[in-house]
Amino acid sequence: MSAKAISEQTGKEFLYKYICTSATVQNRFRYATVTTETDLDRLALEHPWLLTERLVVKPDQLIKRRGKLGLVGVNLDLNGVREWLKPRLMRETTVGKAKGILRNFLIEPFVPHKQEEEFYVCIYASREGDHVLFHHQGGVDVGDVDAKAQKLLVGVDLKISEEDVRKELLGHVHDHSKTVLANFIVGLFNLYEDLFFTYLEINPLVVTKDGVYVLDMAAKIDATADYICKAKWGDVEFPPPFGREAYPEEAYIAELDAKSGASLKLTLLNPRGRIWTMVAGGGASVVYSDTICDLGGVDELANYGEYSGAPSEQQTYDYAKTILSLMTREKHPDGKVLIIGGSIANFTNVAATFKGIVRAIRDYQVPLKEHEVTIFVRRGGPNYQEGLRVMGEVGKTTGVPIHVFGTETHMTAIVGMALGRRPVPTQPPAAVHTANFLLNSSGSSTTPVSSRTASFSENKAKASASPAKKPKTGAAVSKATTLFTKHTKSMVWGMQTRAVQGMLDFDYVCSREEPSVAAMIYPFTGDHKQKFYWGHKEILLPVYKNMADAMKKHPEVDVLISFASLRSAFESTMETLQHPQIHTIAIIAEGIPEALTRKIIKAADQKGVTIIGPATVGGIKPGCFKIGNTGGMLDNILASRLYRAGSVAYVSRSGGMSNELNNIISRTTDGVYEGVAIGGDRYPGSVFMDHVLRYQDTPGVHMIVVLGEIGGTEEYKICQAIKQRRVTKPLVCWCIGTCATMFSSEVQFGHAGACANQTSETAVAKNHALKEAGAFVPKSFDELGEVIKTVYDDLVAKGIIVPAAEVPPPTVPMDYSWARELGLIRKPASFMTSICDERGQELLYAGMPITEVFKTEMGLGGTLGLLWFQRRLPRYACQFIEMCLMVTADHGPAVSGAHNTIVCARAGKDLISSLTSGLLTIGDRFGGALDAAAKQFSKAFDSGMLPMEFVNKMKKEGKLIMGIGHRVKSINNPDMRVQILKDFVKQNFAASQLLDYALDVEKITTSKKPNLILNVDGFIGVAFVDLLRNCGGFTRDEADEFVEIGALNGIFVLGRSMGFIGHYLDQKRLKQGLYRHPWDDISYVLPEHMSM
Repeated sequence: MSAKAISEQTGKEFLYKYICTSATVQNRFRYATVTTETDLDRLALEHPWLLTERLVVKPDQLIKRRGKLGLVGVNLDLNGVREWLKPRLMRETTVGKAKGILRNFLIEPFVPHKQEEEFYVCIYASREGDHVLFHHQGGVDVGDVDAKAQKLLVGVDLKISEEDVRKELLGHVHDHSKTVLANFIVGLFNLYEDLFFTYLEINPLVVTKDGVYVLDMAAKIDATADYICKAKWGDVEFPPPFGREAYPEEAYIAELDAKSGASLKLTLLNPRGRIWTMVAGGGASVVYSDTICDLGGVDELANYGEYSGAPSEQQTYDYAKTILSLMTREKHPDGKVLIIGGSIANFTNVAATFKGIVRAIRDYQVPLKEHEVTIFVRRGGPNYQEGLRVMGEVGKTTGVPIHVFGTETHMTAIVGMALGRRPVPTQPPAAVHTANFLLNSSGSSTTPVSSRTASFSENKAKASASPAKKPKTGAAVSKATTLFTKHTKSMVWGMQTRAVQGMLDFDYVCSREEPSVAAMIYPFTGDHKQKFYWGHKEILLPVYKNMADAMKKHPEVDVLISFASLRSAFESTMETLQHPQIHTIAIIAEGIPEALTRKIIKAADQKGVTIIGPATVGGIKPGCFKIGNTGGMLDNILASRLYRAGSVAYVSRSGGMSNELNNIISRTTDGVYEGVAIGGDRYPGSVFMDHVLRYQDTPGVHMIVVLGEIGGTEEYKICQAIKQRRVTKPLVCWCIGTCATMFSSEVQFGHAGACANQTSETAVAKNHALKEAGAFVPKSFDELGEVIKTVYDDLVAKGIIVPAAEVPPPTVPMDYSWARELGLIRKPASFMTSICDERGQELLYAGMPITEVFKTEMGLGGTLGLLWFQRRLPRYACQFIEMCLMVTADHGPAVSGAHNTIVCARAGKDLISSLTSGLLTIGDRFGGALDAAAKQFSKAFDSGMLPMEFVNKMKKEGKLIMGIGHRVKSINNPDMRVQILKDFVKQNFAASQLLDYALDVEKITTSKKPNLILNVDGFIGVAFVDLLRNCGGFTRDEADEFVEIGALNGIFVLGRSMGFIGHYLDQKRLKQGLYRHPWDDISYVLPEHMSM
């Protein structure tokens, strides 16, 4: 949602902080909030004026006409406020149809004034600009301001002046107040623009000789402008409408939504209700709510919500478990139903999102059965068959009744089943698979491309777009009637390779001669080529960093599809509009601030460019062109016969519902001629009438379908066009959102524009008006397909439509990655790993989530245990590993590894090169004796050889005993590192047999020479063998295998890397120059015959 109501306190805070006016605004920041927790005496200490001034108190909970309802206490002292609050604070009150608890009040100074000093001012946004309403008589009895007030429309991107205000608005105001009012209203309008308000009303605005007083204020701001206004707004709280409580679960889902690129919405209507929904898609969620209410379930409908935009498995799990948790808190005598519905997805992997829901159902299977919950599922889209299969399986394994349906079932049929209004089919639907649609059903290996026509309803003549006419200066340009043909070339802004490949596959099955995508624009890389498939063949498409370069090199392109983010969509679209070759722009991004969208619309109208979007999936012209992900994947394209043109054109707001219309129309008629989803924002770039009139003027279109919705008045223009005979083709129309009038409090639906601000904007009123005008209007969405079929059959009977014979499309190979996703193929993996998995929502170390690694505080030693040994080691083992890393971290600059690192660093090499240089010296002679010592001592000990026998054997074979001996340390000058480790092992290890054996060997070797001690490498080697064999986590074979494969040397490599990096940083910090070894430290031994 974009326009969101804010509290009166927040609105006034914004005004007091940021309004720029020479008028004296009185009582700035003089307000105090009262809730159940408020101590009025303490509040008086924080706001001393509460004790000295007369006061006004009122609830601040988005309640309209508080004065008329007796909810304003006037001219009271603090004790009077206290008494006034007693019968009201935390009491239930009815406002219209809504019942709610009064819990938040605002106290302000009382302003004595005369009636003639009260004025009314309001600013609100529309598509054309911002309307300023002013009435010279404000206050409680202002009445119908729409009829009474003076009005001034400030066009998009235009400014307001004091002269405009005086001339247009202040005709009935006394001269002594005009200057102050004009200056204040200009300042107020600038504030409204700067802080992205969409509605700002002050009633009354009081003007006295002392200045301006803002008494009562109501406001809405465009929440999508948060990224622009965050510095000024701060953290804004958006209170729920009066009559609906703010639940922590709603706040939790809102937080998830804010952190996600997907859309997650939840509104609790009746937590005790038995009908719960979990619907995919903003439009679909409204349709399901409508159907539940139409079938009498409004009083039992527990929630409204939607998830869309390809949420991850974890996000879907979090969303699903929140709903399951809510619905299993209180039992219902009739049991409960959960409707998991949705239209046919365009790009969301249904199976992937269902995985999250399935996880949640498994987690809640016991309470679901206890509360007698029955689940009904209907979904379509990419990989939906696998999703439905998994959902059916979880029902069988958990015992939770789950009824599963796909695209063969009407979208809302499951509502009737859930409410007992229609039988649940006992015969499961026929199993279908995505791959089935990719096979040529004609039996021939090739498709006779030349026999296929461009359209079922038009001749074979090449269609040509009607170009926009050149305008007179300052006038808007007329727009093209035909947006897309079989020869349309487009450019895609953004690295959306999946969407582009989908467009190319569509082109191929439509038998286009060339791909519809000429190039891509991606400003974050340099110019390059990107690989795609054209049927079986690989092709390269150019990618440009600069839009101007792309346009210059591809003059044939006239459509731009923008996948720019909500933050960059405005700038990139305005840049696109500078190129006259573009006549259509599709803006996919959702969440562009409305003020910026209106600027785009104005610029596009001036240049004769058609805008589709924002907040849309795009549009499709079967047999010709599709925008991005419209129509879904290839299985749906083929199932809905979108590879060739039919006779029915449609326009919808919702992207997901447009795909559902493709399905409905393909099942009830000869198919779609063209379909456009204009987008769910309040101000879509093009409106219903733009496309309805195009369809009226297009010979190939014989009937029109419009799926409108609650909010706005565009549908009334269709009524007018039908009455005036501007639209003569049969038009079927249904406006979704009929349930809104049945709710006791306002509900903001999934689309930003789906909110009625007056009765005429309700879906019920619009459906009634359309029917009266002569449109074909079903009784509900459930009947939409039947009405479409009736109208179509009548046109066929009259001979207006002559269905053509089907011609199979060419086959398109399935992408390898998608075939694997569907489980159609298998291939041996190039790599195998068993220590780490980064694919899910959370990183796993040997199966343990990274959050758990930190919660258990296992430290670096425990992490190393997971990654090296795939075990959760005992605490003492983790500590021992960390001690080993500490004692091996460094042993001075003289050892070979450190020396090499230093020389490399001084030669100007980078960190990685210098570190590698030092690591390459590690071997049997330096640092790499851990493995060798462990192997030698283990072999001797395991064979039963006595320590003396072992020493004698090694001497006889002329071999060194690895881990014995030190250049500096001796029995008389012991290595404290070894002593520290020895003390720890003796205190903590379950057994240390190999270490004891090595210490016996040390006694023998030091008796011959004092420096033949068990050094730190040898100690770690033998102690580690004791650890692996005796900690209880490994079998003997596993312990021996880790020694054999070199795991122990890893301890030295990892530990000493810290020291090498330290030496590198030290040399750089000391700014040491290139190292050259001194001559006097080199013995030059040349052959004698050469030296002579």
